[in-house]
Amino acid sequence: MKLVTGPVFQTLKSFTRDATQLMKPISTISILESSLQKCQRPNQFLQVHAQMITSGFVKDNFAASRLLFFSVGCLFFDLSYSHQILFQIDVPNAFTWNTLMRAYIWRDSPQFCIPLYSLMLGSDSVPDNFTHPIVIHASAIRSSEVEGKQIHAHVKKFGFDSDVYVLNTLINMYSVCGNLYDAQLLFDSSPVLDLVSWNTILAAHVKAGNVNEAIRIYDQMPEHNTIAANSMISLFGRFNCVNDAYKIFDEMKARDVVSWTAMISCYEQSEMFTEALVMFSRMRTEGVSLDEVVMISALSACTKLCATRNGEVIHGLIIRNGHESYVNLQNALIHMYSSHGNIVAAQQLFDFCSFLDQISWNSMIAGYLKCGLVVEARALFDAMPSKDVVSWTTMIGGYAQHDQFMETLELFNEMQVGPIRPDETTLVSVISACAHLSALEQGKWVHAYIKKNSIDINIFLGTTLIDMYMKCGSVETALEVFNGMKDRGISAWNAVISGLAMNGLVMESLERFADMENSGVLPNEITFVGVLGACRHAGLVDEGRQHFKSMQQTYGIQPNVKHYGCMVDLFGRAGLLKEAEEFMESMPMTPDVATWGALLGACKKHGATEIGEQVGKKLIELEPQHDGFHVLLANIYASTGRWDDVMKLRGTMRKRGVMKIPGCSMIESNGVVHEFLAGDRTHPQMEKIDKMIEEMTWRLKTEGYQPDITDVAYDIEEEEKETTLYRHSEKLAIAFGLISTFPPTPIRIMKNLRICGDCHEAAKIISRAYQREIIVRDRQRFHHFRLGLCSCTDFW
Repeated sequence: MKLVTGPVFQTLKSFTRDATQLMKPISTISILESSLQKCQRPNQFLQVHAQMITSGFVKDNFAASRLLFFSVGCLFFDLSYSHQILFQIDVPNAFTWNTLMRAYIWRDSPQFCIPLYSLMLGSDSVPDNFTHPIVIHASAIRSSEVEGKQIHAHVKKFGFDSDVYVLNTLINMYSVCGNLYDAQLLFDSSPVLDLVSWNTILAAHVKAGNVNEAIRIYDQMPEHNTIAANSMISLFGRFNCVNDAYKIFDEMKARDVVSWTAMISCYEQSEMFTEALVMFSRMRTEGVSLDEVVMISALSACTKLCATRNGEVIHGLIIRNGHESYVNLQNALIHMYSSHGNIVAAQQLFDFCSFLDQISWNSMIAGYLKCGLVVEARALFDAMPSKDVVSWTTMIGGYAQHDQFMETLELFNEMQVGPIRPDETTLVSVISACAHLSALEQGKWVHAYIKKNSIDINIFLGTTLIDMYMKCGSVETALEVFNGMKDRGISAWNAVISGLAMNGLVMESLERFADMENSGVLPNEITFVGVLGACRHAGLVDEGRQHFKSMQQTYGIQPNVKHYGCMVDLFGRAGLLKEAEEFMESMPMTPDVATWGALLGACKKHGATEIGEQVGKKLIELEPQHDGFHVLLANIYASTGRWDDVMKLRGTMRKRGVMKIPGCSMIESNGVVHEFLAGDRTHPQMEKIDKMIEEMTWRLKTEGYQPDITDVAYDIEEEEKETTLYRHSEKLAIAFGLISTFPPTPIRIMKNLRICGDCHEAAKIISRAYQREIIVRDRQRFHHFRLGLCSCTDFW
């Protein structure tokens, strides 16, 4: 062993000489402790240990216990070294054993306490009243009630069952392990109780959320100290009992920073954000020191209130108090600034933060997405040193929220390659993307993943699955999900009612509404949008009037603009244009663009040129950049041969820079979504698609099909008009579906616009000629084409 020199060495020489000469114990121990305190490196400590062995002084119990005490405090030694020191002592006492057991808890290794306690019992040492609290605490840390009960038996055996310190640790152990019955029984039978006993049992019931029992104990306490009051304020905050919390707070004789923090958190949890900030201001006025937790609560209140100025003041306090390096506060500030749209300030905090954790990265990505900066969010996501499920979910959900559904599915597929598994929130975003893209195969895969991993289908997940299947035209599977749900909330019922109506199953939709009423679930505003939508899809005017009336008289729901719009559309589709106009005039609010658009569409359908022209001009005034209204009015002019008016309207569109949105149809094949635009020639399989278009054209003509060129541009030849019709996006998608899918798989298509009359008629004939079911979801509803018929019964 290499010897050391210097002050420590000189002390050791003196220590060895004095020990040999049998100096008085007090002075000997003093020299020993002086030597140990001067040890700065492992080899110095080892030198002291060696000198003790050489001198035989290690046999002295008190001296050896001091050596052990210093060794457990030296972080450059593993506790196995201290373990060796313990077994060099001839007769270790309880203090020595306790020292090492307590050290295992300090070093986050409580699992070694019980084996060490067993060794102690096997020696001649006897536990004292400090031994059992240590091992009981070790059991509590590990939530090991079995071990705790065994120690409890030893407590009785050694006669410590009346020691209040031991009993308090036992009460805490049982409560931590979730056994409040035994904790309460021990408390009730205890021969002596101190303030710690009351605080411990109160904390147990507070943690378990037993409000009534906690109140009973608090009322019986001989003294309401600050700790107990803080526990009650925290409990009331969890259950939004703000008045009860404030009453205790107001009656407190002495408040600490925890008291103020608990009260502010209580307001914040109860969404009383203004009151939280008022309490925070009062806390500052009274000169109470601010800690990290209370400032996070205050920043959260600022975020919810959009109180930017208050948040900036708190930011200044954080800097003034020297807390700017606290990562949790940094994250709260990043969240606040990004939520208020100040992404520059959030980015500066992120860039200059000395320590970034996972929450920092996730908060910044969420901030970018909230501000609509999707590209920047993705760049930060890609730069992350490590990603957790929140990172993936935030980015995937961000794509879905910004209608970038293809990117949603692509990122989800990328996620599957790595080790991170999606959670329920991730799956909701992915399923929602599948619904918007009509990507049924992807949606089925996600559903299979949910089943395989035994993920509970809660209300949110179940409703999203129902919505996805309904929007993909898979009604039977949607109903299977609904029927299998344990908890059917109003959102699930609404998804079924609206989905059935959208798919042309109007009577089934209204029957489900009756089932919902009979089951005791009260409808809401969204429910009646679905019910009235079902009526308008089938032209059920009387039923629509009845439901519109019942929503007010039976359920006390005041109709909003969407309900009035449904009724105007219902009357308009049924040809009751005068009643539709009068209904609009009776609306208690200004009709929105959608309501006027419904009336304009009805005018186009029923050839009401005069009313249609008036409505069309009004709509163009309201929405001068809306291409659909210009096109509808142009079609009304074209249907009556007013080509000069069509030309003027198109000129107006050119001046205003209004571009007609091209028709776009999407179809999924082998898990890949293919997109077609009107007149598209870019698809890699276009040669095969062209051949199928030619075959479809021949089959259609042999079936007696006559192209409807009414709405085609007026300035091209008749033959070219027919060619243009054959290259509508729906027909291109149908042709691709015929060459890429096989019976009995339906051809499922999603279109961004309303299906035109010609494509609707062609799809009916193709479904009969090719014996294929074709499902088209346009902007308004589903069309299920089977054997030459459509589920809409041509009422669209």
